[in-house]
Amino acid sequence: MTFTNSQDVVALIADIFERRGADSYLGEEVTMSQHMLQAALLAEQAGADEVTIAAALLHDIGHYTNEFPEDALETGTDNYHEEAGARILRKWFPPKLVDCVRYHVPAKRYLCATRETYHQSLSAASKHSLQLQGGRMNPEEVAAFKQHQHLDDILQVRIWDDLAKYPETVTPPFSHYVPILNRLVNRAISGRD
Repeated sequence: MTFTNSQDVVALIADIFERRGADSYLGEEVTMSQHMLQAALLAEQAGADEVTIAAALLHDIGHYTNEFPEDALETGTDNYHEEAGARILRKWFPPKLVDCVRYHVPAKRYLCATRETYHQSLSAASKHSLQLQGGRMNPEEVAAFKQHQHLDDILQVRIWDDLAKYPETVTPPFSHYVPILNRLVNRAISGRD
């Protein structure tokens, strides 16, 4: 399936949120949709630009790569949700959004290596997954990670990711973000991004 307009892409993502959003979020007290919508709300409340709000919303979409058409993924192994999500989204979204998705897991490793208070603030589930993801970065990895063009946005999406874990938080529905996603995909399809 080839998407030719933003409505097709965004409708597929909305359908995934609708059907799969109630899935458990890896040992946390929120569902996947609660988590991703909370991250987007935090971005919106912080006055982030549309690309960063959308990145916060879609940062964990890689958990659902099996929901996308076969031709949406290039050859490769989908072992890591951040890489899988980035591979899918890069066809339809700007590079900054793709980088925020691709590097939100390494950003946790980076922040744990550079800010002790950050590591202490992580949930038990996030500390557990940190070990599975390689633990804190070593000094060479930190130095390399600092070179990312979108470093500040990547780190901020990561922080919102960590804060988006409260089951009592009320968020706008996914439909609230549809106009943003449509604008971003339209720009990418038309070659303006």
